[in-house]
Amino acid sequence: MPIKYHHPVSLSLMSTDLPIDCTLETSGTLYQKDRFRFDLLVNQPDSPESVAQEETTSAVETARSMLWLEISPARVIMSLQGSGRFCYRHFWEPGIYGLSRYWLNDSGGEIANAFRLRNYTRSLQLDGETLPEYLRIEYELWSGEVQMGNYILNLEVYR
Repeated sequence: MPIKYHHPVSLSLMSTDLPIDCTLETSGTLYQKDRFRFDLLVNQPDSPESVAQEETTSAVETARSMLWLEISPARVIMSLQGSGRFCYRHFWEPGIYGLSRYWLNDSGGEIANAFRLRNYTRSLQLDGETLPEYLRIEYELWSGEVQMGNYILNLEVYR
């Protein structure tokens, strides 16, 4: 059975060549699967917009979204699952073209549309003595032969 820890986290995504810069400050639950493998479930904080939206949408859309990261020194997988119609899954491994999959669900929760992009992971840095404290992923996003930006994902787990 994995060991479980609750910690505040900061997750940020920025582009070095596009006007994208966003940060999520919230809490997360870190599960230690073995010495070098972890799962991190990141809670999506309530905002005034999401509370108002929940009052007018169906039960399928009101389930909370959950970011799930599978973390190891060699690779990271991040998924958005849960509420709403938009979901995604990213796979990053240094020096590899990974997949970034996106899909839209219909009002019944079934996949209505999906598409894939490739990402090239330039670097993946994971720091922490016994538990992950800092993760940095630098990657390029590609659609066919067209580069769609350079990105940096930072994750800090506070103790």
